[in-house]
Amino acid sequence: MVFMMFIKFFLLSIVCSVALFANEMSAESIIKKVDENMRGKSIYMKMKMSIIASGHTRTMVMQSWSQGNKKSFVKTLYPPKDKGITFLSLDGQMWQYVPKIERTIKIPPSMMLQNWMGSDITNDDLVKQSSIVEDYDAKILQRDGTIVTIELIPKEDAAVVWGKIVSQIDTKTFTGVQDLFYDEEGKEVRVFKYADVKRFGDYFIPTKWSILPIDKVGNSTQITLEEVSYDIEISSEYFQKSALKRFSR
Repeated sequence: MVFMMFIKFFLLSIVCSVALFANEMSAESIIKKVDENMRGKSIYMKMKMSIIASGHTRTMVMQSWSQGNKKSFVKTLYPPKDKGITFLSLDGQMWQYVPKIERTIKIPPSMMLQNWMGSDITNDDLVKQSSIVEDYDAKILQRDGTIVTIELIPKEDAAVVWGKIVSQIDTKTFTGVQDLFYDEEGKEVRVFKYADVKRFGDYFIPTKWSILPIDKVGNSTQITLEEVSYDIEISSEYFQKSALKRFSR
């Protein structure tokens, strides 16, 4: 019995130490941990996306390969009419390949805020071009237990599409609970809500995301991560313009 009491005390001490550590962390440190969880050194994901609009639901399936926030490649698997459409983000530039017309299109920075394929995510979301660590200044607004609310304001020279982001983060796993996005005029545009956090090796990531546009009641985009692999070897061929056509097949 004494041994069991010791174990309970030991585990409680660990939990308290972790909570105290998180409570002392700066906004920048917390955001960096969240970014590490979302990206790793490299990450492969297969995801299903359901787009709900005007009472109708459309489903898509995609694969993505990323290294850091400078290199990202996305391939559409489903539905058949969109199969093989690919996207490449490389050092701040983005291209799309459309197999039906056998054409590669460069997407200008002015279009990064546009919705992707009729969903509530943007081109910027798709390739994760913006980095919350590099592009935003972070400030803690509130602490409530393990949940920390952080305000993210774009740095003066950052090429980002949002005027402000307010994030709620669970410091038990350093994963997002909710992100509220604002435009440059300070108007609320959309909400990301995250659920079903799972552990993959050293990383935690929410595997269910809900994106809700503020001005379109009843519309939403639901994303489920079906496969996740961190810190894998990704061929450099994925991050060349020639990959757009080569890997679309």
